[in-house]
Amino acid sequence: MKVILLQDVKGHGKAGELVTLSDGYARNYIIPKKLGVEADKRMLNEYQQKQQRQVQLEQQARQAALTAAADLNYKVIDVPVKCGDGKIYGAVTNADVAKGLATLGYDIDKKKIALKEPIKQLGTYEAEVKLYPEITVTITINVTKQE
Repeated sequence: MKVILLQDVKGHGKAGELVTLSDGYARNYIIPKKLGVEADKRMLNEYQQKQQRQVQLEQQARQAALTAAADLNYKVIDVPVKCGDGKIYGAVTNADVAKGLATLGYDIDKKKIALKEPIKQLGTYEAEVKLYPEITVTITINVTKQE
């Protein structure tokens, strides 16, 4: 029996997958516990439409990431920090770089920014930003003294 899983079922599949199960297992366990539904014509049609929508959304996200990558590659981000006697207080973090990108109009999560080395002095540094799987860009961070 073909079943569309509504939740992850260990050893059989993840939510949203179309799997083939034995009739007894599907009728006596999966369907009564609402872990899946029988794949009739209507449900198969909905499943295919969801799959097509998912593919379209992934293509749009990838295209948006490529556009942002072309615009963001080797861009200089100014990050002003408090400092005294040439040393900065603390360190420049991914969150500080994300705030700098936000001032330029880019909404990028701090977890997607990888600093190549800890930034503890004024100067120019490089970081990588992962916009999408297999799409990364290099940005330049200019750490300056805050006025």
